[in-house]
Amino acid sequence: MLVSKYDEIKKEKVNIEDADNTSIRWLIGKDSKAPNFYLRLFEIEPEGHTPRHTHSWEHEIYILEGNGRLNSKAKSIPLKKGYFALILPDEEHQFENTGDTVLKFLCVVPK
Repeated sequence: MLVSKYDEIKKEKVNIEDADNTSIRWLIGKDSKAPNFYLRLFEIEPEGHTPRHTHSWEHEIYILEGNGRLNSKAKSIPLKKGYFALILPDEEHQFENTGDTVLKFLCVVPK
């Protein structure tokens, strides 16, 4: 069993091309004994964003704080506290902070 506080986990800058003012905390990651899924906390500063990208796995997100948008090829969907989303494999997406406070969300990905 693993129990901890999110702020005890190292906050790392997302060093991917076209990511801006975005950080990640691997709450449950490769150093845990999780057999199937990893849990991450993203923090995007005002005017920040993740890169537009795709990958071969699904992921689920849950918005904890702030306001933003989930951008895809076809549309831009507003996000705020309490919203969740499923991003399917190979679906282009980008998370963008549209507010004046930090956009925080949980993200579950396969191991």
